[in-house]
Amino acid sequence: MVELHIHLDGAIKPETILYYGRKRGIALPADTAEELQAIIGIDKPLSLPGFLAKFEYYMPTIAGCREAVKRIAYEFVEMKAKEGVVYVEVRYSPHLLANSKVDPIPWNQAEGDLTPDEVVALVSQGLQEGERDFGVKVRSILCCMRHQPNWSPEVVELCKKYRHQTVVAMDLAGDETMEGSSLFPGHVKAYEEAVRSGIHRTVHAGEVGSPEVVREAVDTLKTERLGHGYRTLEDEALYARLRQENMHFEVCPWSSYLTGAWKLGTEHAVVRFKHDQANYSLNTDDPLVFKSTLETDYQMTKEGMDFTEEEFKRLNINAAKSSFLPEEEKEALLDLLYDAYEMPPPAAAGLHP
Repeated sequence: MVELHIHLDGAIKPETILYYGRKRGIALPADTAEELQAIIGIDKPLSLPGFLAKFEYYMPTIAGCREAVKRIAYEFVEMKAKEGVVYVEVRYSPHLLANSKVDPIPWNQAEGDLTPDEVVALVSQGLQEGERDFGVKVRSILCCMRHQPNWSPEVVELCKKYRHQTVVAMDLAGDETMEGSSLFPGHVKAYEEAVRSGIHRTVHAGEVGSPEVVREAVDTLKTERLGHGYRTLEDEALYARLRQENMHFEVCPWSSYLTGAWKLGTEHAVVRFKHDQANYSLNTDDPLVFKSTLETDYQMTKEGMDFTEEEFKRLNINAAKSSFLPEEEKEALLDLLYDAYEMPPPAAAGLHP
């Protein structure tokens, strides 16, 4: 399987949070991993702000600590190996894990000496060591945050600096209902610089925001993929255009239920994507908070939406094709999938009698 939309800070082991809470003397609302998981986790739909509030509980235990930042990256790869993932792109905001040279300092931390730049170096080291030890190919995506356009110019510079050390793209995350946030000059300039510098681009849009947010992501920010993108379907002309352009939708089914982005009893956007043979992938988003694994999303679509093995193969091949890997590495990943699925590669199709 290939996964393209998962947040590092939403994929931390509860045990690791407890360990650093104790080690750093930071109070947590629970004493065991099970209790902590129950408090951080969600079982029924919350609003997006309600969901984002969950991070306030545990991010202070990890942010600002070099050892913790590197460890969560390493353990992330181990987690994905256990799920049978062969390639994953993991995203995070370097600024939300820092406590120095970041304004404002997140999570009410005291000022320290861990900069966003060093955060990227540490995460990259953790991912590379995990890749070596667990045999999963991993790349990273750096997030700009909608409410902090002042951070975005540095995000694109860090993408350039670390482009040969796991970083393959940038993202825009946070509350997309924040009026006009796609058009904040800090974000727009950063995305223009990304285009100029050959940095790949994805944007959270159309999860709970209007099709207009999707249009801004595509036309102004020149995104190559859409994080979620469900609300695109409310504008048939826009959807038709994006399908024609082979836009990739990073779909997170279980997440969309728990954040209220999708209401039970209505048809999920992914059913339409499947029906139209659109370009999309299945992803977990924030498995710590959603108490899930990739299997959760596959079971949900298989049992509740009649997804078939053939469709799972198709969407994983599309995920690989829409990944931000360089062409040669992408070809190797696709060969791996064709082999695993016992499918002839497209170039060879038709050569077999």
